Amino acid sequence: MSHTTKLFSNIVVSENIKQNVRCFFLRRFSVFSCFLSISPISLFKYYLSYLSVHHCECLIKQLMMTSWSRLQKITTVLFGAVGGASAYYFYTRKQETNTVFNSWTTNFQVSQCGKWDSNWDHRDPASLVKPLKKDSDTTDENKHNEKLEKATPKVIRHLILIRHGQYNQSGESDSKHYLTEIGRKQAAFTGDRLKALQINWDKMIKSTLLRAQETGSIISTSLPQVPVENCSLLEEGAPIPPEPPIGHWKPEYYFFQDGARIETAFRKYFHRALPEQTKDSYTLLVCHANVIRYFVCRALQFPPEAWLRISLNHASITWISILPSGRVLLRGLGDSGHIPPEYVTCR
Repeated sequence: MSHTTKLFSNIVVSENIKQNVRCFFLRRFSVFSCFLSISPISLFKYYLSYLSVHHCECLIKQLMMTSWSRLQKITTVLFGAVGGASAYYFYTRKQETNTVFNSWTTNFQVSQCGKWDSNWDHRDPASLVKPLKKDSDTTDENKHNEKLEKATPKVIRHLILIRHGQYNQSGESDSKHYLTEIGRKQAAFTGDRLKALQINWDKMIKSTLLRAQETGSIISTSLPQVPVENCSLLEEGAPIPPEPPIGHWKPEYYFFQDGARIETAFRKYFHRALPEQTKDSYTLLVCHANVIRYFVCRALQFPPEAWLRISLNHASITWISILPSGRVLLRGLGDSGHIPPEYVTCR
């Protein structure tokens, strides 16, 4: 004979009352048991194991003395509260185990080389405004926030990098590195493409080497209203020893000299908009493959040694956007789809 049956057999009440009490408790315990993943009968027995026969006698006598409807209300509220608390506990526990730390996955640890430096251009507003003192009051905080707001960019800078067209590689000096007939057609196709985009280009900046100068001049025939500037920092060179070490061997001083110059060009042209800039800007940079590939790696915070893993066709278009927050988007890399297949070259 079970413990529950023994308890009820020691109490002299009618079988009808026994059955009503058993059904009453089983219905109420079934509500709570669903949160504990055990059967109502097991929960009921577990509960009765802590009650003495005297307690059961008192409980049943109270049940017989209390109206059924009032007892239902009281126990419904009681077990509802317990059930609600249990549900909240299990829900919050589930939430803790599935906490989302970012927008694309859960509990993900970013590798050291994959972390983004939000102040890569040293123009983050927080780095431009003097920090608050420890004893600052509300007035000081308001002034500090106003300065941060004034130092925060509002618009996007778009940098469109264009590689020069095919040129005469047999020349011994820059004056002999003029564009081939194919290279001139490539530049014309790129100029037509830029015109078709119907963008108000702010300016064109050209490398001072002959092949980039000629490419920019041909593009200008399609964009005659765009101001033109020249910059020797954009000349071709060896930015950094590549990894893996492939290609032509060069003495170290080539990388030492060219790398510093190309890095200077990157810092000059790659940065978020100034706070006083009121509209998005579009700047054309006509330069060279090594320079563009290095710029892409640096802008995306990839290892700059990876620049030689990228291939660019002649007169191709690479589009990089720098957002007000400092985030960088690569919208297009080496796009040459505007050039007919028979005119596509890369060397």
